[in-house]
Amino acid sequence: MKRTVGIAIGCLLGLGLAVSGVLQIEVQDESSRAYGHPLPNLTPQQEALFARGDAAFNAVFVRAGRLNPGLGPRFNNTSCAGCHVGDGRGLPIFGDVAKHSQGLLRVSLPGGQPVPGVGFQFRDQAVLGFEPDGTLRVEWEEIPGQYGDGTPYRLRKPKLTVTLANGKPLPAQVQTSLRVAPPSFGRGWLEATPQAEILAQADPNDQDHDGISGRPNWVKDHRGKTRLGRFGLKANTADLLEQTAAAYLNDMGLGNPVFPDENGKVEIGQQTLDIAVFYTQTLAVPARRNLSDPQVRQGETLFAQMGCSSCHTPRFVTGNDHPIAALRNQEIHPYSDLLLHDMGKGLADGRPDGEASGQEWRTPPLWGIGLTRTVLGGDEAYLHDGRARTLEEAILWHGGEAEAAKAAFRTAPTDFRAALLAFLKSL
Repeated sequence: MKRTVGIAIGCLLGLGLAVSGVLQIEVQDESSRAYGHPLPNLTPQQEALFARGDAAFNAVFVRAGRLNPGLGPRFNNTSCAGCHVGDGRGLPIFGDVAKHSQGLLRVSLPGGQPVPGVGFQFRDQAVLGFEPDGTLRVEWEEIPGQYGDGTPYRLRKPKLTVTLANGKPLPAQVQTSLRVAPPSFGRGWLEATPQAEILAQADPNDQDHDGISGRPNWVKDHRGKTRLGRFGLKANTADLLEQTAAAYLNDMGLGNPVFPDENGKVEIGQQTLDIAVFYTQTLAVPARRNLSDPQVRQGETLFAQMGCSSCHTPRFVTGNDHPIAALRNQEIHPYSDLLLHDMGKGLADGRPDGEASGQEWRTPPLWGIGLTRTVLGGDEAYLHDGRARTLEEAILWHGGEAEAAKAAFRTAPTDFRAALLAFLKSL
């Protein structure tokens, strides 16, 4: 599948922080605030708008009152930041009294039909006077394994117990998909990446016989137009306006101009929605660290040699037509092709989403992943449902099209594995 994308090395990077005479658009920060910075090349007016977006992202909604009303009646969390911790990913926490839920459960009937009384998303929280859709309990099954050199490891996978509000279990025919929130930063650059650059990476019929057959997820937007999916764990959303609007409605029960609630009610206006969208479009990516470290450099070589870069595309250049000028003509390093890949039965949720099958997932961007533990206060959670507690576990869960890459890592010498992990932690 891997096809070389022509990229102008000398592209204009735009205004940014000067380091050794080179202008850069990533942010130097290794603290718990690493994911929360604006793009360095915003105008002063845009920086002010970003600050307002930051406030909107962190706003805690309530059922009624003068400040941030409209929550619910059923919801998963009360704010954007409640799921996207520190503008990053969430943890597999569900039904917590203080933190609510940092993830969610997608549900549907075969054929992509909504579940009666629930819809397409299970809301395990409710405001006073209402019942949630039910309760969700996650237990973890440990799975032992062994590296090629005999070193043992243990993986875990979730086991769900879903109980409806009436006390009955979820019907057996309901298809479910457990999700935790993915990181919020860097998304504007992904939105600004030309469609042609993404499609150039696709090889749905594996014509080059390398075992990698990434393909796009073509989705319908809220106007009924077919577009390339870029966002969401299965690439089921075309742009950040729709993704943000859907999160307001589905995660917090807040009707909005793009997606009103089931009664046609709008509880947040266009201005609030636009500010929140701008914020997600202009969150910067933290700069890489330890680039000259020999172990990191070895790991970067191994990343390519083991086949990881066949899906985790290291580099794109954004287009010149995004409404936000700061996002145009930028060389970016997302380590994602934004395409769907069959990841095998081990990671399958069995629930189709648009053109994505129950075994397909969008390649997640890896930029900033090395600061996950710092931002989450010592915790880590990777993959679509947060099952992987370390980067090693995340790699070892790979299957399907990534089986060969996983096998290369599993059978590699200890120092090779350490080098690859050092590279990932430098991102």
